[in-house]
Amino acid sequence: MRKASAFFLATISVLGWLLFTALNPPKVMGVPSYARQTGLACSGCHYNPPELNPAGRRFKLTGYVDRGDETKVVKADGSKKSAPLELLASLPLSVAMEVSFTSLKSPEPTTQNGNFEFPQDFSLFLAGAWTSHVGSFFQATYDTQANNFSMDNTDIRYANKTKWGGKELIYGLDLNNNPTVEDLWNSTPAWGFPWIESDVAPLPDAAAVINGPLAQDVGGVGAFAMWDNHLYFDASMYRSEHVGGAQPNPGTGASYNIRGLAPYWRVAWQQLTAKTQYEFGTYGMHMRSTPNQITNPDGSSIPTDSFTDWGVDTQIDRTLFRKDVLSFRATYIRENNDLLSAVYQGLATQGSHRLNTVMANAEYHFGNKYSTTWGWFTTTGTSDPLLFPQAPVTGNLNGDPHSTGYIGNLSYWPWQNLQLAAQYTGYTRFNGGSTNYDGANRNASANNTVYLDIKFLF
Repeated sequence: MRKASAFFLATISVLGWLLFTALNPPKVMGVPSYARQTGLACSGCHYNPPELNPAGRRFKLTGYVDRGDETKVVKADGSKKSAPLELLASLPLSVAMEVSFTSLKSPEPTTQNGNFEFPQDFSLFLAGAWTSHVGSFFQATYDTQANNFSMDNTDIRYANKTKWGGKELIYGLDLNNNPTVEDLWNSTPAWGFPWIESDVAPLPDAAAVINGPLAQDVGGVGAFAMWDNHLYFDASMYRSEHVGGAQPNPGTGASYNIRGLAPYWRVAWQQLTAKTQYEFGTYGMHMRSTPNQITNPDGSSIPTDSFTDWGVDTQIDRTLFRKDVLSFRATYIRENNDLLSAVYQGLATQGSHRLNTVMANAEYHFGNKYSTTWGWFTTTGTSDPLLFPQAPVTGNLNGDPHSTGYIGNLSYWPWQNLQLAAQYTGYTRFNGGSTNYDGANRNASANNTVYLDIKFLF
């Protein structure tokens, strides 16, 4: 009873603090650099960040270069001996800060429940047009727990236009550090729901490689095209980069070391009407990798693991009552892998494994000031007691990767560059079990999480 009371009082206290902040917000004089560049409010490209509307998807597709006022651009005409110049008159910088409170239903052993982080993270963005055809979303983030800045999601694009078959063809090149971060929709992993997440609460340990494990740990280059504002295609190649690690790469301690090139593909079809936007697509990735090392200590080669991920996704946005928007998004990911290197190194009991992941969510936007979202997720796959070992809180008693849960989110935007959000994550199954899933008498519901978040964007 005392634990429950403390949990309730802490939650109410922070909710009260969030309400006070909403009614007495700091004086924010600036807005993010894309808005400054285009002269549009954030709602010109977003239902709410990071959810793109059709205009926002086109802005990203065309390389983040659209401008609202040409007087903000420094220009010089080119000639045979002179290179042209078309440069924003002000540096396209933005800042984001996130403050959060996390409380688990049951604290992790020997730890204090109710984590307050001020800040949880702090990000700097170089985001906007570099030239008339090149622009960026470049993010560096300070992590409070690591106490350092590091690369975060980054997407640098070159884009141009032509005609093909009498229809518009937008095409270009892309550099990024997270498979699916270059995608235009919010139904694929990098920009998918949940939009906010605690960096304290335990998470299930099984995930397809395309669903997060490679984020900010790889570098990729690719080409993309959109024909007639309907058919979208993207193909990229990735290599491991291990930011903060030794170079040349020895692979020591890294979960994945890509051997050769890892291809990524994406095909999608969108249909736009006056009130409804539909998208249906598929995406995937193939990768050969070795965990922990590139070669044996004596220089001899070791077997490689093989991963093939493929997914299907959909997003439907429907405008209601003039300004409200109802959104539905879903994706299914299938991973087939052959872990020869993991078996060779004693990290898995068998080579062939499967993972199946389903994520779906529905969101209602009350204009662009309030939104509520409910999401559901599940992961199932091949059991392996070495690949998913037993450990308190984070482990699997039976080696089963099965996890299932739901997420409810309420967000309030008193200003378009200030978000106040409350989120609840519940688990019906965690790392293979509902009760005593870790062999240390912890139940799945013990990881149910209340998460309160404030995000400032300047």
